[in-house]
Amino acid sequence: EKGITIQSAATFCQWKGGAMNIIDTPGHVDFTIEVERALRVLDGAIFVLCGVSGVQSQSITVDRQMKRYSIPRICFINKLDRSGSNPFKVIEDLRNQLRLNVAAVQIPVGLEDKHKGVVDLLKMEVTIFDGEKGEKLDINPLESANIPSDLINMANEKRAELIETLAEVDDEIAESFLM
Repeated sequence: EKGITIQSAATFCQWKGGAMNIIDTPGHVDFTIEVERALRVLDGAIFVLCGVSGVQSQSITVDRQMKRYSIPRICFINKLDRSGSNPFKVIEDLRNQLRLNVAAVQIPVGLEDKHKGVVDLLKMEVTIFDGEKGEKLDINPLESANIPSDLINMANEKRAELIETLAEVDDEIAESFLM
């Protein structure tokens, strides 16, 4: 059921043999204190941004809080099936407005009402969402997937950008990238 979070909620799960505590915090500016309390106990965060509106004033506030507590984060761009979604603009906003060193690890297969999957830039695989709610996954190597050549070209370009971004912070990757 959809709605907005107005207070932090915690849950626990096991994933790939490890234990994970998950805290869902409010995203609205009126609940900044809730976010602040949760950040004090986190080891890491998933920073969720809207694919349409991108970095907003509350995103800037939460980013500042995460930096204060040195919280590492993964940025997740959702709502790519909505009209006006543009994950590449959101990535540029993260770089320019929040000064984060970010790169895509996936790119969408289609946007808005044509959004039907993602390309994994690490494995170079295409995942197509199938079923009434996208619950069935069809995963194939990029070169054998039935997708347009311009998407394959974009995947290669964005993979190179990802490697270059990683090379800026990791000497081993930088040496491999330069070779």
